[in-house]
Amino acid sequence: MTTTTADATRATVEKFLTLRLAGDTEGLTALFADEVDWQLAENPVVPWIRPRSTAAECAAQSAELAEHTVAEDAHASVDTFLVDGADAVLTGQLSGTVRATGKSFASPFALRLTVENGRITRHHLYENSVSIAAACTP
Repeated sequence: MTTTTADATRATVEKFLTLRLAGDTEGLTALFADEVDWQLAENPVVPWIRPRSTAAECAAQSAELAEHTVAEDAHASVDTFLVDGADAVLTGQLSGTVRATGKSFASPFALRLTVENGRITRHHLYENSVSIAAACTP
């Protein structure tokens, strides 16, 4: 059976989700390309929402999020997982609690990933960063 580009993309994104859930920074660093087109609306009030471009910076986002939020309250669910060639789009819901303030946040999200040669080259995340910033504000 021949593996298609879409099959390879789906497998890489599934690996990304597994590594992300496990908090495997080393595995994520290997999965991201050396340079990544990272897009996430920057919000200076939220420590983990900032520009990134290297594999190590992108992989560190998971650890930074875990450092600033309560693990037991972190939830994410994927409602849709679409793949078209090298591109994947996931939509769903996320929620959590900011450790420093004890405030909760919730947001729908859409994540667009592009996979080239088995590595993630694009990571564009769309979420309600305003609600997350409100939870970070004392």
